[in-house]
Amino acid sequence: MRDDVKKPAIVPDMTISSPIYDASCRRCVRLAHFLEEVRAAYPSHRCLPVPPFGDPAARLVIVGLAPGMHGANATGRPFTGDFAGILLYETLYAYGYASSPISRTVDDAVTLNDCRITNAVKCLPPENKPVPAEIRNCNDYLSADLATLPKGGALLALGRIAHDAALMALGLRRSDYPFAHAARHPLPNGTILFDSYHCSRYNTNTRRLTPAMFRSVFDAVGTWLGREPARQ
Repeated sequence: MRDDVKKPAIVPDMTISSPIYDASCRRCVRLAHFLEEVRAAYPSHRCLPVPPFGDPAARLVIVGLAPGMHGANATGRPFTGDFAGILLYETLYAYGYASSPISRTVDDAVTLNDCRITNAVKCLPPENKPVPAEIRNCNDYLSADLATLPKGGALLALGRIAHDAALMALGLRRSDYPFAHAARHPLPNGTILFDSYHCSRYNTNTRRLTPAMFRSVFDAVGTWLGREPARQ
């Protein structure tokens, strides 16, 4: 790491502290080295593990894959500043979880209500592809996060990797809970695991995931949690 590069401050707004998150974590050598390379190329990027964001007492926890290079890795907030966050925050706002439909920077004062967003892997991986060992290394942070989800809560996994990581964090077998878009899995702890395709640029551009498909998952989550229908 270059000594002359000033590291951006960690923004604490609506974040969750250790053991759910550790800003100094360097368990994954490959990821730690990659963050140093990215920081050298983009000195204004945060380039640290990205903490969960949202309501500490949330009944809905959304699990994504990992930070994007110019999104969460730059801003320090999950799904903020990247393409995948466009559909996610629009949908969160429509369903009353977010105070704004747009989240571009950590200075935009967006807040979440009854919802928290986290990732299976807290650090930016090369080509957005963490290896299995990195998912395992990060899994106890996710486990600590999911342990706060109350009985009757909902867990939404965005993509198969997030789905598998959530099951690992909960000590459950993947074979008992197969991933599928719009799948709904009652869990032993009294919560429900909902699945959706990830709201990535590829999935939305190819129409593998449409806004209507994404909203149908949030409709199911809202019904389970007893929330009001989405804004039109």
